[in-house]
Amino acid sequence: MKSWATYLNPVFKTAFGISIAGMIGIVLDFGFEQGARDKLLLDFLFYIVIMAGVVSLAARYIWKWTAIPVNARIFDITSFALTIFIVYLHLGHLQMHGIDDSPFLGIKFAVFLTFLREFSEQRVSYKNTLLNPAQLFIASFLIIIFLGAILLILPNATHEGISFLDALFTSTSAVCVTGLIVVDTGTYFTLSGQYIIMGLIQIGGLGILTFASYFSYFFKGGASYENQVVLSNITNSQKIGDVFRTLKYVLFITFTVESIAALLIYFSLDVACFQGTGDEIYFSVFHAISAYCNAGFSTLPNSLYEEGFRYNYFLHLVVIGTFVLGGLGFPIVVNILKFLKYQLLRIFPERAGSKNYKPWVLNLNSRITLVTTTLLTLVGFVGFFITEYNHTLVEHNGFGKVVTALFGATTPRTAGFNSVDMTGLQFSTLMMIFLLMWIGASPASTGGGIKTSTFAIATLNILSLAKGKSRIEVFNREISDISVRRAFSVISLSLIAIGTGILAIAITDPEKDLLGIAFECFSAYSTVGLSVGITAQLSDAGKLVITLLMFVGRISMLTLMIAIFNKVKLKNYRYPSEEILIN
Repeated sequence: MKSWATYLNPVFKTAFGISIAGMIGIVLDFGFEQGARDKLLLDFLFYIVIMAGVVSLAARYIWKWTAIPVNARIFDITSFALTIFIVYLHLGHLQMHGIDDSPFLGIKFAVFLTFLREFSEQRVSYKNTLLNPAQLFIASFLIIIFLGAILLILPNATHEGISFLDALFTSTSAVCVTGLIVVDTGTYFTLSGQYIIMGLIQIGGLGILTFASYFSYFFKGGASYENQVVLSNITNSQKIGDVFRTLKYVLFITFTVESIAALLIYFSLDVACFQGTGDEIYFSVFHAISAYCNAGFSTLPNSLYEEGFRYNYFLHLVVIGTFVLGGLGFPIVVNILKFLKYQLLRIFPERAGSKNYKPWVLNLNSRITLVTTTLLTLVGFVGFFITEYNHTLVEHNGFGKVVTALFGATTPRTAGFNSVDMTGLQFSTLMMIFLLMWIGASPASTGGGIKTSTFAIATLNILSLAKGKSRIEVFNREISDISVRRAFSVISLSLIAIGTGILAIAITDPEKDLLGIAFECFSAYSTVGLSVGITAQLSDAGKLVITLLMFVGRISMLTLMIAIFNKVKLKNYRYPSEEILIN
C-alpha cells in the first residue's frame, strides 16, 4: 500500500512550481506595461498560485499536522486570513486613498506569501566542500546585485530607461546599503523601480542568507548540523545552537524598529508636502527601511535638505535614532535589551527570584562599542557645531543648530543622509567626515567602515605601547591577540582598497579634483553614501571603480581575502621568534 507521501509529494512540487511562475508574473507586471488583457491573464495566474498554495497547505496539514511547529501554524493561520481579506478587497475593487493599485499590490503580496511558504519546504542542504562560508557570503551578494540590476533595466522600472552600468551601480549601492546614486531615485525611477530598490536595501541590510535560512528553519523547526556550522560563521554566533536564535532576534529587532520608525516619521511629516495619505505612508516606510539599513537612499532630490524637510527637526531626530540603532549591530542591541531587562528585574527583586545578581550582563563587546560610539558622536558633534556655526548652520535656530550638528556628526558613520548642503561644508569639516566615514558603524550591523571596535583596539594598542605594556587591557579584561591581528589587518586592507580606488579614478577621470575623488572613494568603501556631487559625472570606468569599492566595502577586504586563499592546516610546531625594527 502506497504511503501518503507518494500521493502528496507531486502536489507539493506542483505548488512550488506554480508559486515560482507567480513570482515571474510579479516581475513581468512590475517590469513591463500591461494592457487590459495582459492584466487579466496575470490576475488569473495569481489566483491559480493562491489556490495551489491553499491546496498544498491543506494537504500538508492533513499529512503531518503534528510535525508542523507552532510558529509555522501561527504564520499559516495569519497568512491565510490575510490572503482571504486581500482576495475580498480585490474582488470588491476597493482601493486605499492615495494608492491607486493597492488591491493588485495586495494580490502580489499574497502570491509572495505563498512562494515563501512553498520555498521554505524545499530541502536545501549546503555542502561546505563546495564553498566556504566567506565564498557563500560573497556569492549571495553577487547574485542579488545582478538580479537587482536586471530588474532595474526592465522598461517599467524607469521613466526613460537606464543603462546596464547605471542599473548595476544602483543595485550595488542598494544591496551594499551605500546610498551613492548616479540618477535621482525619486524622479528617475517609477514606483515599481523604487519598490525594487527598497527590497534590495532590505535584503542587503540583513543579508539574503538570513532570510532564506531563518524562514526555512521557521517552518521546518530544524536544520542540518552542517548548515548550522556555516551559518554560525556568517552570523558570528558563539554557539551553534544559538544560530537561529540570533537570526530570530535579527529579524524581530529589524522589523520592530523599522515599523516604529515608519510610524514616527509618518506623524512628523507636513501634509502640505504630499499629495495624499498613500504618499505619506510610502515615504515613511521607504525612509524607515533606508535609515535602519544605513542605506541613505531617499526619494527626495536633496535628501533631508529638501525644502519642506530641512527644518523638520523631529523627523531628523527620528532618522538619527533609526540609523544609529541600525549601526550599533544586532548583538549589541540584543545585549543592551538583556541588560535593561536585568536592571528592571533588580528594581523588582520579587520577580527575579533569589539569584538576582549577574556579573557582566553588558559584555566587553557592548562596552567597547558603546563607549567608542559615544565618544565619536560627541567629538563629531562638537567639531561640526564649531566649524559650521557661521556657515551651513547659519540658517537654523538654536535648537535647529544642535539637531543639524548632531545629524552631521552621526550620518557620516555609514548612514548617508544629509540635512545640509554637502558642497558648502568647510574643508576642516570634510576632513573630520573623512575620519568618521572610515571608522564607520559597529560590527555585525547594517553599516560599513572598519568598525568602531577595530578603531578602539587600534587606539588601545597605541596607548598600551606608549605605557610600555605588553598586552591590551580594558574593563578588567585582556584583548586577545587574534582580535588585535584582525583589527590591524582590516585597517591595512581598507587603506589599500581606498588608495587603489583613488588612484584608479584619478586615472579614469583626471579632470576631477583629488578631494572629490577621495571623498567618493572613502564614502563608497565605508558604504556611507555621502557625496560632494561628482558621482553622476564620473566616466563609465570611474562608476565601475566605485561599484567595486562599494561591494568590497560591504563584504570587507578581509572576507574577500579569506574567500580567495585556502586555509592552512594547523601545524604542531613554531619557529623561533624575533623582533623586527619598526622605528
